[in-house]
Amino acid sequence: MIVAVDQVLETVDATIEETLERLFTLLAIPSISTDPAFDADCTRAADWLVADLQALGFDAQRHDTPGKPMVVGKTSTGTGPSFLFYGHYDMQPVDPLDLWEHDPFKADISERGGQKVIRGRGSSDDKGQLMTFIEACRAWKAVHGTLPGNLTIFLEGEEESGSPSLIPFLRAQKELLSADLALVCDTGMYDLETPSICTSLRGMLGEEITITGPNRDLHSGAYGGPATNPIRVLTKILAALHDDQGRVTVPGFYDGVPETPQVLKDAWAGLGFETANFLGPVGLSTPAGEVDRSVLEMIWTRPTCEFNGITGGYTGDGFKTVLPAEARAKVSFRLVGTQDPHAIRKNFRAMVEGMLPPDAKVSFADHGASPASVMPTDAPAFEQARTALTEEWGKEAVFVGGGGSIPVVGRFKEELGIDSMLVGFAQDDDAIHSPNEKYNLMSFHKGIRSWVRILEKLNG
Repeated sequence: MIVAVDQVLETVDATIEETLERLFTLLAIPSISTDPAFDADCTRAADWLVADLQALGFDAQRHDTPGKPMVVGKTSTGTGPSFLFYGHYDMQPVDPLDLWEHDPFKADISERGGQKVIRGRGSSDDKGQLMTFIEACRAWKAVHGTLPGNLTIFLEGEEESGSPSLIPFLRAQKELLSADLALVCDTGMYDLETPSICTSLRGMLGEEITITGPNRDLHSGAYGGPATNPIRVLTKILAALHDDQGRVTVPGFYDGVPETPQVLKDAWAGLGFETANFLGPVGLSTPAGEVDRSVLEMIWTRPTCEFNGITGGYTGDGFKTVLPAEARAKVSFRLVGTQDPHAIRKNFRAMVEGMLPPDAKVSFADHGASPASVMPTDAPAFEQARTALTEEWGKEAVFVGGGGSIPVVGRFKEELGIDSMLVGFAQDDDAIHSPNEKYNLMSFHKGIRSWVRILEKLNG
């Protein structure tokens, strides 16, 4: 098997130019799911992927939904573990177009920061990433004559627009998508040379609160003092959501928050993380948040409460002495462990209502609620993948946490009953969702090689 793996890796290296041409062809299709003007292009991208998977020997087809199509390709040996690979072929819009240094849909190879990079919308998020897996399968088949094990490839076309068709599709196609483990390539590396496996994703709870007081805006000279001011009420509530140690004060908020294992703290301490290098580029110097936690711990394993927008009163040019009739705030909570977003929402609203003075009223609007995802790192597949990545990159792969959320991981667990392993090769400076998106050529090339090694370990 070792000789065969070397042969597959040699095939990857020998065919990289052909591989890039296929990626460039896919990147040229403007499959922007958030804009109905590109609906036909989303279907075109799905059809291209179906044809490519079929040419590889997958039993693949396009599955139409009320939104954008899903692509599913399957191959089976009949024995051994089964894996579900997930990626998404839709992309973010490209505006503002005048900030791009090149045509976002004409991918090429360029130099940036001393690295060769693939330029183009979707190069990193997520077409370049999903193609690392497909190309690993292509090289595998070129050497072995068969595809690697029991695989289902599932490619979504609505990830960038909230995945409205995902849950109905998972429920309707549960048997088609069944597997022992999901493989997700929509994450990044710790740094340019350190491969990583994301082992946790924070959940998300969004709340919008509106405080109302008088039945119209009031002149502050005539009513200032005796009249309830919704901005004063709102800011007092928001200020009370954290204590002096940076901890969230919502009752029961830390229920289900696990202590970070010391073994992870020790591993992260060896990563060479520098707070100045993290905060400095965004004009900051001193960590906020929980005073007794490291920056990496706060991002990867601790919950948060943040304010994402506040409005009220007169906000135009000049000055207007007005007491507003209402004030609003958008509040988001990032969740970890087994925190219950619905219990937190209930307790948060009760806390806000309990702080209202006479003549003030509150209304709420929810903006989603999803729990955190924690991966079973003690499962053999995780150590097998870490070994494979270490062998490829020549530097020990690390388990890291994810500060953001990838909802599909939670959906796989809830609807299909399967855990996910997140392996990606993006870099922090890939400018996903922004003008001038790129994907390091090394990330793409070694990403393909990494999946070859991982598939060999998982199917060994």
